[in-house]
Amino acid sequence: MSPGVRISKVPPAVSVAALCLGGMTAALSQTLVIPIQSDLPDLLGTSASSAAWVVTVTLLAAAVAMVVAGRLADLFGKQRVLVASAATLVVGSLVCAMSSSILPMLTGRALQGLGMGFIPVGISLIREITPPKMAATSLAAMSATLGVGGAIGLPLAAWIVNSLNWHALFWVSAGIAGLVLLASVFAVPHVRDSHGGSMDIGGALGLAAGLVAFLVGISKGNDWGWASVNTLGAIIGGVVILVAWGAYELRQAEPLVDLRATAKRPVLMTNIAAVAVGFGMMAQSIVVPQLLQLPKATGFGLGQSVLAAGLWMAPGGLMMLLFAPVSSKLIATLGARITLMTGATVLAFGYVIAALWMDASWQLLLVSCVASAGVGIGYAAMPTLIMDATPPAEAGAAVGLNALSRSVGATLAAALMGTLLASNTITLGNTQVPDQDAFRLCFIVGAVAALLGAGLATFISARRPARSTDIVSGGSPQNGIGGPAAVSLVDPQDAPFAPAARTPDDTPTVTTKV
Repeated sequence: MSPGVRISKVPPAVSVAALCLGGMTAALSQTLVIPIQSDLPDLLGTSASSAAWVVTVTLLAAAVAMVVAGRLADLFGKQRVLVASAATLVVGSLVCAMSSSILPMLTGRALQGLGMGFIPVGISLIREITPPKMAATSLAAMSATLGVGGAIGLPLAAWIVNSLNWHALFWVSAGIAGLVLLASVFAVPHVRDSHGGSMDIGGALGLAAGLVAFLVGISKGNDWGWASVNTLGAIIGGVVILVAWGAYELRQAEPLVDLRATAKRPVLMTNIAAVAVGFGMMAQSIVVPQLLQLPKATGFGLGQSVLAAGLWMAPGGLMMLLFAPVSSKLIATLGARITLMTGATVLAFGYVIAALWMDASWQLLLVSCVASAGVGIGYAAMPTLIMDATPPAEAGAAVGLNALSRSVGATLAAALMGTLLASNTITLGNTQVPDQDAFRLCFIVGAVAALLGAGLATFISARRPARSTDIVSGGSPQNGIGGPAAVSLVDPQDAPFAPAARTPDDTPTVTTKV
């Protein structure tokens, strides 16, 4: 052991809690500006079209960061990238807190978006730092942070703005991100999980260019017009760049994303299903708050303030976290594929309830809780499916691509829900607002998307769920544990890269400098 280094024991539960805090903080930063979105042009002294980029730039940066951060984690170690992501969140929040004009605000928001790389890297680290008996629950909890952070962010941001001022949003964010940074350094183990190699800079730039063009076209379609040159040029240009990027990646010895591995049926179908489930998650996050906040004069609006609407939505986000043990049990008993199908079906059921039952705030609270429970169950299954079919040296990038798939689904939902809500309107005073049929149509579309995700999951290669003794021991009759009838967790033909087994008492060793 080199001088100045000591070995200390950190309980796995503490490490998982630190990762979940980081995931929620990264996701929370995405919704911070929603309560002040309409005021941003005046606050920053800019036009409404320029101010809209305060939201968009974070989305774009996050989309790129999810895959790039995952690859960097595979090359240099996951804990190092977690620390870098947390530091980026701190810096981005501080830049925003001290900004009063559009350019520094966009810079800070882009840095906050880059911090979203924390979530897929944290997910891919879970199995390396937890004993098998708590790995599934920990994965489910970490996967849920994307929704939990967003759900908590809206009422928290509204309360801060009402109580203090808009700059305080980012000072609070910086403080929480600072705690995440410290937790990432001292509570998250630095395991020897770097695999060496080189970073595919060309691949990273190509992916960034293609994603940015495509997502800008999708996210701005409602503002620019879906038939406009700008929208079609961005979407088609993005697709062309991504196709060229794919051809480039296939020729690289060390690609940013191993497209051949992602083309395997378990990975490919999980990622496509992730688009549908991500769509379903975002649809309710957009539609329900608008219905809650519409004036009662419409005859169907519920007249809630931004803060009240956020509070009605918050329990739904927490449901994702509360369902982590349920998701873990389902994965252990039914398998990750059936669990994903179950989650998507529950999500669809939530939308069916919403289409029939949206006359009171408490009804929408119930809808949000049911839909969020489905999202939580589905999100928990996806990392398991991905990592079971991916070699450890590529786990970070593979989980990052899955997170990106969810993000693409969410972006598509935001665009389509906006279009549907604008397609059927009524006049209220001097403004046009969506009518009740528009909201009902959005819920029906959300249900269809969720059911599509469940259907896609049926094409994922089926695996037999492992017994708890098999997960713990690896089922080796030679070592006297598991017995002669031990069942493997993963079908070796579909997923030859299952993580090495550990005993339930394994506690990770943390190397920290003193």
